Amino acid sequence: MTLGPAPILALIVGFAHVCVYAIVRGSAGQRLPWLIVAAFLGAWAGDALAARLAIDPFRIGDFHLIGSSILAWVGIGFVAIVAELAPPPARPDRNRDPESDPKSGEEPPA
Repeated sequence: MTLGPAPILALIVGFAHVCVYAIVRGSAGQRLPWLIVAAFLGAWAGDALAARLAIDPFRIGDFHLIGSSILAWVGIGFVAIVAELAPPPARPDRNRDPESDPKSGEEPPA
């Protein structure tokens, strides 16, 4: 079994676009692994779609760079939108009131 250049180039293109996203946004936080996976899959799908439609004038060998870049950004945008729409994770330490929680072990302020 041989591995073609498309997945490797898709990983490089996806990672490069995630780096640009993180630089522009300032940080990617805990969604960084999701961004890398979404950008990789988007870039790989973009290459396949551009090859099927034969519309990409800028290629690296048989890898369609513009189509893969567009769908990599679609994947990044999807993860960013889902992350913003999802509720923030509940932190039990923030929501606990030491005055009403006898298990906290802290003395209430006088």
